[in-house]
Amino acid sequence: MTNWPNPLIPGFNPDPSVVLVDGVYYLVTSTFEYLPGLPVYRSTDLVDWEHIGNVAERPEQVAVGSVVTGAGVFAPTIRHHDGLFHVIVTVVGSPRGCVVFTAADPAGPWSDGLTVSGVDGIDPDLAWDDDGTAYITYSGLRLSGEEAGRHYGIEQVRVDLTTGLALENPRSLWSGTGLRFPEAPHLYRRGEHWYLVIAEGGTERGHAVSVARGVSPAGPFTGHPGNPLLTASGTPRPVQNTGHADLVETPDGGWAMVLLGVRTLGEAQAFSPLGRETFITDVTWTEDGWPAVAPVEPAPRAGTENLVFSFEDETALDDPGWLAVRTTPRTVARVTGGHLALHGRKTGLDDPQPVFVGRRQRHLNAVVTTTVDVTDGVGGLATRYDERHHFGLEARTQDGSTVVTAWGAVAGLRQEWRDTFPSGPIELALELGTELGAARVGDRIRLLAGGTLLAELDGRYWTAETCASFTGRIIGLYASEGAVRFADYRYAGRETVPDAE
Repeated sequence: MTNWPNPLIPGFNPDPSVVLVDGVYYLVTSTFEYLPGLPVYRSTDLVDWEHIGNVAERPEQVAVGSVVTGAGVFAPTIRHHDGLFHVIVTVVGSPRGCVVFTAADPAGPWSDGLTVSGVDGIDPDLAWDDDGTAYITYSGLRLSGEEAGRHYGIEQVRVDLTTGLALENPRSLWSGTGLRFPEAPHLYRRGEHWYLVIAEGGTERGHAVSVARGVSPAGPFTGHPGNPLLTASGTPRPVQNTGHADLVETPDGGWAMVLLGVRTLGEAQAFSPLGRETFITDVTWTEDGWPAVAPVEPAPRAGTENLVFSFEDETALDDPGWLAVRTTPRTVARVTGGHLALHGRKTGLDDPQPVFVGRRQRHLNAVVTTTVDVTDGVGGLATRYDERHHFGLEARTQDGSTVVTAWGAVAGLRQEWRDTFPSGPIELALELGTELGAARVGDRIRLLAGGTLLAELDGRYWTAETCASFTGRIIGLYASEGAVRFADYRYAGRETVPDAE
């Protein structure tokens, strides 16, 4: 059993797909309504990962400007063929549809993308047989037309990747054991067999991994008699929702599976503040040629991760981890004069495209701070799950003072608390986590301005189980009116209390 760190890539990083090329691993995950889309992570040992870029750096690559929350850039697959990296993905609610991006260097730049006709579904996989024929295998959830919402199981087409044309009508493949939502198919050639790994049971508590095999990429496929191979459903395991898996060889010649899961909190294992993250577990092969998968065990990385962006550095926004909602960070923010400047449009976090730039919460315990100048505007520090679920601190200048309002918004309901401080720049801080004394039910959230506690919130209301999206907590800077200037962004995250290390 390998001592993998788990989560492997923490925070909002669902639907992982991984490829090994010349001894180096590359992994991509979903981003839905956020831009840039499709983060690319790099590792030489399958343990330590660097965020080296994003596939969709340009808005026109995915066209998510008007998609609804929870749509947009769905589950990708990354593969390598004939000297090129390929990422195939469905952009739900966008005219892009099923699109294939290519790049010689996975750090980018990536192509504008080729839309593939004849694929009406989600979670596409891309594979090639021995003669170079390309196969797209996908989950046949109809996205438009009279059959929108109907599910046809796992489907497949052969495709011409020079024209984007399907070469045949979709055909049905093996679609699992009968659990709902067969999805996330991936095809592999190993020895004399082609293996089809899928998810089923839905991406919540019933999520599972199942496998079948056949003699060609088109099947026919026979399911493993012991399916599902992996599920946490009905178990007390602290990592739940395990599924949507991709197989890869390990540096020592073994095999592993990367997959999504959630870290549940509370006595009832009911709440997951960080949403769906990327995990890893060992795979072995039985004598009769079937994969066997070990349960996913939590093993968070020790220590504190400190991330400091001083906007004295004009390149601070070049870091690939910044996100904006349905637009790019540089569309709404610029670094100038030693500050990050945002210009509000008299909108807040309820807006589908807020003036907001943020980063993933990556640890169950985190403190995020910024110093903000609101002489000429209104804005502050906030955490977004979706348009109806967010919380934060908003500062404004009023009657020669700085007034800070703390708020929490849940399903359209909003509660506020405020205090008044001397005029001038003020430090805003969000403290989030289990270390604040909520281990029985979930995590707690504290909102502070100038060192003063304005409000303490129950974190259960900003989790994967209560919010509308497939994403996670994004903590960022925003403006609602006028020009707002931020001196810095500081993140300190940890998984354990100090005495436990």
